[in-house]
Amino acid sequence: MPRLLYSPASPYSAKVRMAAAWLELPIEAEKVNTSDEPTELIGNNPLGKIPTLVLDDGSALFDSRVIMQELDRMSGHKLYPRNAKKRIEAEFLEALGDGICDTLIAQIYEKRFRPEDKVHQPWLDTQARKMTRGLDWLNENAPRVTTKLTGGQFAVAAMLGYLDLRFGDLNWRRGRPKLKRFEARFAEAFPDYETLKPQG
Repeated sequence: MPRLLYSPASPYSAKVRMAAAWLELPIEAEKVNTSDEPTELIGNNPLGKIPTLVLDDGSALFDSRVIMQELDRMSGHKLYPRNAKKRIEAEFLEALGDGICDTLIAQIYEKRFRPEDKVHQPWLDTQARKMTRGLDWLNENAPRVTTKLTGGQFAVAAMLGYLDLRFGDLNWRRGRPKLKRFEARFAEAFPDYETLKPQG
């Protein structure tokens, strides 16, 4: 059985775990602490990042979007639309969801790993602006939730869950009714959202 090395707080891990659960793929999830650089992780991913998917033949895939494409193949292409235009839309949505996560994590790392007097506020402000533009775009172009969820929708949902986990004081729902409605409808379509979204 393939094994997914993950961290509960990681939005990229959450995206993959949610998609695998929705596709009902037999994948064993193994929690790892990247700070410990466990052999199981760095032996399969020289970057020591999560998520990492270890396949039955012993090979490993990493980068959440690469893993999502593998899940699509494993499921008989049920994660991304077959129509070229709709597939590009789903992949664009995934890139945007992941990209917003990148800005969020950049802000966290700037504060977590630098001495307080070395924190670069202009850098934080730049990342915050990127985040805000991304969320505003998603509110104006909120994806429609249907019975067939896509990799892009899982990415956006995981990102919203991460916002709640690490940026609760931001209140991303304020002024973004369409994005708020997307999250509610996604949670209805995918009941495991509450348990599989990023957790502290």
